[in-house]
Amino acid sequence: MPSNSVPELSSMEVARLLLTALQTHGVRDVVICPGSRSAPLAYALAEAEATGSIRLHVRIDERVAGFTALGLSEASRLPVAMVTTSGTAVGELLPAVMEANHSGVPLVVLSADRPEELHGTGANQTTNQINLFGHHVRNAENIPAGQDPVASIGRALAAARGTGTVSAGPVQLNVAFRDPLIPGDHESLPHFGANIVSPPQPRPVGSTVNWETSGASQTQRTVVVAGHGADADAADFAQALGLPLFAEPSSNARFGSHAIGPYRTLLASHGARIQKVVLFGRPTLTRPVAKLLADPTIKTALWHPAPAPWFDAGRRREELIADAASLVTFAGRPPAGWLAAWQQLGTQAAEIVAASINGSGTLNGPVLAREIWAATSGNLVVGSSNIIRDADLCAAPAALPTARVFANRGLAGIDGTVATATGIAQASARQKTTVVLGDVTFLHDVGGLLLGAGEPEPEMDVVVLNDGGGAIFSTLEHGAIEASGRYANTVERLFATPHQVHIQPLAVAYGWDYCVARTVEELRAILQERGTRRIIEVPVSRDGLRSMHAQISEQINALTWPEED
Repeated sequence: MPSNSVPELSSMEVARLLLTALQTHGVRDVVICPGSRSAPLAYALAEAEATGSIRLHVRIDERVAGFTALGLSEASRLPVAMVTTSGTAVGELLPAVMEANHSGVPLVVLSADRPEELHGTGANQTTNQINLFGHHVRNAENIPAGQDPVASIGRALAAARGTGTVSAGPVQLNVAFRDPLIPGDHESLPHFGANIVSPPQPRPVGSTVNWETSGASQTQRTVVVAGHGADADAADFAQALGLPLFAEPSSNARFGSHAIGPYRTLLASHGARIQKVVLFGRPTLTRPVAKLLADPTIKTALWHPAPAPWFDAGRRREELIADAASLVTFAGRPPAGWLAAWQQLGTQAAEIVAASINGSGTLNGPVLAREIWAATSGNLVVGSSNIIRDADLCAAPAALPTARVFANRGLAGIDGTVATATGIAQASARQKTTVVLGDVTFLHDVGGLLLGAGEPEPEMDVVVLNDGGGAIFSTLEHGAIEASGRYANTVERLFATPHQVHIQPLAVAYGWDYCVARTVEELRAILQERGTRRIIEVPVSRDGLRSMHAQISEQINALTWPEED
């Protein structure tokens, strides 16, 4: 044990100081997994929970814990901590930390560690955890055994909240604990107080920008693109300036009369008419939008009032604008009939899409996305892969938003979707949470269904589009390879990854209610019912998906600009 002039703190004293400091910096939720080296934090958390100052969430799987914390933080807009023991447990958090890095979510990793004298000795579960997450964290602090953690926590939490030049994001506090790892014989839990039964109310999400339009003097054929995380600013900007709005589902801007639902299908034929694009948030879904933003003949601007986590300075071609008046000047005034033309085309394209997806008379991904979008209030979590693109194609913009939409679009991975949704549900316990995802995404994170005995059970529906594999690849260039037969069943085996998993027994095993919808009528009836925790399976076929999308594109590409009618 090292000697110095400052008395060394016990492991329990370090843990209590650490939790007190976290609470001072706004942490109210902590997700913990079982482990021995992290025991001091576990006991200190039990004490804090007993007094009602911390909400504690227990998970057995660190990967699930990481994404649960991600969902808690996304929904509450507050920093959330996750506690692991040493060794591989810390590495399990990497996927959630990577997603948090690219989406600007302030996760706090509390990784317990062996003291320095045990490193390099072959001691069990001992590895170099310092800076394990590399550039994916905004700050990494190593707290030696027995040392006061308060200053380190202050630095880390300041970095997690972001600075004037760096966005919010995850941080790591690596804390070494030396034996003994348990409270003393004279210590016990305090008397239970008023436990936190709901989290602090998150800050309201809405536009706070005054889009004064007097500076919009020059006539420009401008459109507004709202990517992930754009929020109401994009919709309000489009409304104020009279511009068409192309809003992705997770933008939380897909509402109002200016929103063009099937916008992406219109860009092939009519994108060349656009002179300028004003971008809010991060576009992640479609190649037509990526092509539009990359077109050197089109001037683009990105609303950039604060540091963004998803791109590096100088790596995008858009002009970065942080001043409302300057953005209005850039966009200019639309010519007469500009918005009306896009609205008319949008209506015509929506009719074509509806006829095509309803043509088979059976459920499919686009129909499911349309129905879920229309029926959901509260929280809607949309899985990556095909289903969010189905929503982008078919989700009709409402007059006003009815649900807060979440999606893991930082890195757009399918992992952790169920766990993220449970975190979102726990952070907003007064609202129902609906998550819609594909079967492969569901199976990838099926462990997220396990909440544990005695853990709070939020009102939550998990809607699984089950087509026995991954359908997205058939709609990409791989579908043409499959259709040609040149690689036999390579695409089906290596990309679609077909399976024969029965979902109902999984629901029973994890203690969830189960129901199945095979028709639109059955689906609507189920969605109108209420249940605490339900898995809703929607079996569909992948056959004909590529040809259906090709038919939609062909018919919409034939639509003429309204002034030519």
